[in-house]
Amino acid sequence: MALDQSFVGRSYPPTDPYEVGREKIREFAEAVGDTNPAYTDPEAAKALGHPDVIAPPTFVFAISFKAAGKVIEDPQLGLDYSRVVHGDQKFAYVRPVRAGDRLTVTSTIDAIRSMAGNDILDIRGEVHDEAGEHVVTAWTKLVARAADEEASS
Repeated sequence: MALDQSFVGRSYPPTDPYEVGREKIREFAEAVGDTNPAYTDPEAAKALGHPDVIAPPTFVFAISFKAAGKVIEDPQLGLDYSRVVHGDQKFAYVRPVRAGDRLTVTSTIDAIRSMAGNDILDIRGEVHDEAGEHVVTAWTKLVARAADEEASS
């Protein structure tokens, strides 16, 4: 069953603040194999003009996807998460994420469309720091695959 188009534009309350730690940044950089010293060495980051280590660009995925959970779990939306696959991810940065940031994410449904029986859901996550300044926008595309009997109709 197609998702309700009236949900386009719906925003969900901001998440609780997520405190970005140096160790989390280091672990993430190691996990993705990025050896940029600005991710692990405070002095290297300062030499580039940052107050502390910065996070790799995809680091914010973890907190933005968790925030998108408010959309995914909305019972009124009716999304069958057992059929969902991650379709795409994009980021637009105002500034890098830094160790010590306390970030919140507000999720908004940007688009819902159906294609070949699949529902495609675009969620925008606006990430702000503790001072309310915009840090990054993250876009997540989710595809709810059609059930076999729906796809063959």
